[in-house]
Amino acid sequence: MDHITEVDNQEGRVRALELLLSRQSVGMLEEPAPQGAELDLILDAGLRAPDHGRLRPWRFVLIRGDERLAWGERLAEAAQARDPATAQMLGDRYRAWVRRTPLLIAVGAEIRADHKIPEIEQVLSVGAAAMNMLNAIHMLGYGGMWVTGANSYDPQVNKWLGFEAPSRLVGFLGVGTPRPMPADAPKPARPSRAQHTRDWSGDWIA
Repeated sequence: MDHITEVDNQEGRVRALELLLSRQSVGMLEEPAPQGAELDLILDAGLRAPDHGRLRPWRFVLIRGDERLAWGERLAEAAQARDPATAQMLGDRYRAWVRRTPLLIAVGAEIRADHKIPEIEQVLSVGAAAMNMLNAIHMLGYGGMWVTGANSYDPQVNKWLGFEAPSRLVGFLGVGTPRPMPADAPKPARPSRAQHTRDWSGDWIA
């Protein structure tokens, strides 16, 4: 009986991993977004990221509901300050993005610049948290996309979200329900394992 249970458990793990391997970025989203217990699970997944030194550098800011419209105006304001020549075009694009994205999670790193743990490791931990959340979003049947770009690196946008140097944004997760895709829509090609993996050998020593 124990052997059967162990086999069943292993098969369940493989099925879960196969589901995880079907994850892809989804930019075309609609309502609903996860909320309540499901959203808590997604955030908790982010809080399980590797964390050298137990610094817990992860910071998540939720932008949802009508606050998305106000956030779109802030992004348009930031675009105007960066480059007035392209502000109208970019401002319209940012407003449309936040309107059609049911939930935005701003993911930031609370950096301890004076700590012995290098800054890069603190930022990498936050990147791992973002990936954990994207995986959880997918496993729960939702879609998500990690978005960076000029707004992620704009000091004013960072400040509006409560991040001041050396702390910083690492990007936004757009979250919602994937819109139905046409049956003939092309599927993204997955990278070849052989092109990205190799065995180390002592013969490499110069």
